[in-house]
Amino acid sequence: MKDYLLKFPDAWQFDVNDVIDNGIKAFSRNHREFFNIIKKGVVFSIHGIKDFLSFIPWWLFILIIVLIGCRVSRKKHVGILYGAMLFFIGSAGLWDHMLQTLSIIIASVVLSVLLGFPIGILLALKKDAERIVRPILDLMQTMPTFVYLIPAVMLFGVGITPALMATTIYAIVPMIRLTSHGIDQVDKEVLEAATAFGSTTLQTLVKVQIPQALPTIMTGVNQTIMMAMSMVVTCAIIGAEGLGMEILVATNRTEMGKALMPGISIVFIAVILDRITQGLVGDRERMPNE
Repeated sequence: MKDYLLKFPDAWQFDVNDVIDNGIKAFSRNHREFFNIIKKGVVFSIHGIKDFLSFIPWWLFILIIVLIGCRVSRKKHVGILYGAMLFFIGSAGLWDHMLQTLSIIIASVVLSVLLGFPIGILLALKKDAERIVRPILDLMQTMPTFVYLIPAVMLFGVGITPALMATTIYAIVPMIRLTSHGIDQVDKEVLEAATAFGSTTLQTLVKVQIPQALPTIMTGVNQTIMMAMSMVVTCAIIGAEGLGMEILVATNRTEMGKALMPGISIVFIAVILDRITQGLVGDRERMPNE
């Protein structure tokens, strides 16, 4: 009796590890052709993005970022600072690694937006669906990131495909939440006015709710980008090349100097992407007043 009070009884413990693992492995074997098609599509897409970014001369790439930075911040020195950050990455010999990282980030963000935007709209319009999906989103947001890697590897093997899938699952949550929240927060009087003028539900959504919610939706895009960036080093564990892989290799070799440069480069990219998307949100918020 004393053991039951001090230690959780062994008889009351259960183990579902083998059941889950065997189920995922069996599902992967039975649908191998389907997953191979997805894998080829993902590899083709990411390599296409990488080839496009590589086609742009480095100096033109930096110039474009400088101009975008000046435009969204309305300060010339900010755009020049962004250009200096990119020049530092190139000077550190990490330009190609940066493009590989950006390719995965761009692909995952695009996929997150394509999936998360309509799901967010659905949750805003259908409260029953929102009550069902909200606990799932809470689980996805609090689950340790390493947990996403295991089923992705079991289904797709190692490489950029499971990295993209795990990054998308991790980064899609803020896109869904903020899209739903933005549409929910549209002024009810505006919706009543649109209805009074004869707008259908679809017309009200497209012409009123989405434009009014756009700053919040853009904030969701910003947070999705930041979440995708946070997965860069983690996904290197399953074979995603880029800056994260450089950090992982340096960590395994305990080479502080080699890990420092890609680490700083990731910070620079995160700052640039964060400030540019925040600047776009600011532009959207200023437009009605200009």
